[in-house]
Amino acid sequence: MADETASPFERTSTRARRGAASRNSSLRIHLNKLIGAAGLILLALFMLAGFFNSSLALTAPATLAALAFTVGLPAVGAALLVRGHFGEQARLTGRKAELRRNTIDAEILRLAARRQGQLTAVEVASELALTPDAAAEALKELGIRGQADVQVTDDGVLVYSFYDLRHLSGKSTAKGVLDA
Repeated sequence: MADETASPFERTSTRARRGAASRNSSLRIHLNKLIGAAGLILLALFMLAGFFNSSLALTAPATLAALAFTVGLPAVGAALLVRGHFGEQARLTGRKAELRRNTIDAEILRLAARRQGQLTAVEVASELALTPDAAAEALKELGIRGQADVQVTDDGVLVYSFYDLRHLSGKSTAKGVLDA
């Protein structure tokens, strides 16, 4: 393989080019959907104008069927293309938000491991460059999912305690479930 003999810089640069080509291809597909939808809308409008300018009786069943076929189908196709374009953008936005949340959760767990398994929202906010509200919300979500317990100090400060992280030193003494 050519990648095995390439320098790390060449491999990285090849991956960057592939990523850029993939993004450009995706952008072209999204743009083509919108261009196709605009073309279908123009076709539907052109056909509709032709029907109104014709001398055909617009109430005749054959005329209505032809109208539905020549105007309705392009309009439906355009609507589907537009829906697909914006639906995919919404899916990507949702995936980006999920990836961001997962990244923040992972960083919180790393920070908790360095802090003996206990954190406050202020510590998370300052270490991860989050707003205090975003840090508190992320910690609250970890608590809801059962990864952290909430404790309160005598001064009223909420401390999120990560049981598994506080007891990592005991993993060397772990036994099989049936052996215990």
